[in-house]
Amino acid sequence: MLSLRSLSKRFGGVVAVDGVTLDVAAGEVHALIGPNGAGKTTLIRQISGSLPVDAGEILFLEKEITRLPAHQRVAAGLARSYQITSIFRRFSVLDNLALAVQARSGSSFSFWRPVAGESALFDEARTVASQVNLSRKVDAVASTLSHGEQRALEVGLALATRPKLVLLDEPMAGMGPEESRRMIELIGRIRAQLTVLL
Repeated sequence: MLSLRSLSKRFGGVVAVDGVTLDVAAGEVHALIGPNGAGKTTLIRQISGSLPVDAGEILFLEKEITRLPAHQRVAAGLARSYQITSIFRRFSVLDNLALAVQARSGSSFSFWRPVAGESALFDEARTVASQVNLSRKVDAVASTLSHGEQRALEVGLALATRPKLVLLDEPMAGMGPEESRRMIELIGRIRAQLTVLL
């Protein structure tokens, strides 16, 4: 599904990623392990398209995507979460997820029609909320969620794009034991549907 061939990245004299070769098959879960500064986030950013590669090649679903912009990689089925939570903090959980569904589906949010009338969009957003255990929080403002719930919402934003592969950048960073356990359970559930690299 995903193949990295001799991927490299330098920042001046610092080698952040040095000739990484990796194959990820459909349905697998892979974890990148290493200390802070080892280049894990840099590698995730290269795969997702938010950071250009200096050398090497990225293949996704047998197509070369090394130079594709991030939005085209998302459209191809590659989604990611971020090391630092990236959500719309003033919006409700449902509105966060609806925006992610809208971005994928191309729904226009017609100017003359109330957004609440976009029932299919909000139905799908509710389905994603259920997948990440936020069904009872759909009306909550995102900033009021616990850290673990915000991380789950961010995973939901990635799932709303209907990916084939999800890149999770340190999904349990800053979590306590109970929140970490819930995130592991969530990763286990989504693994049954798609491929995960974390």
